[in-house]
Amino acid sequence: MANPKRKQSKRRSANRRAANAFLAPEFAKDSSGSLVRPHRVNPKTGIYRGRQVLDVEA
Repeated sequence: MANPKRKQSKRRSANRRAANAFLAPEFAKDSSGSLVRPHRVNPKTGIYRGRQVLDVEA
């Protein structure tokens, strides 16, 4: 089996892993029409998957 000639530096490994970190977060439309991160409770309304799960002070 082939072996690397030199040890790969920590910086090189970190740069390779960091390539995916620059993606913008995706948003989904809530039932009320507002944009929310998927699989999270809407902080403005307290609704998750069509059900009220948090009491939000208006």
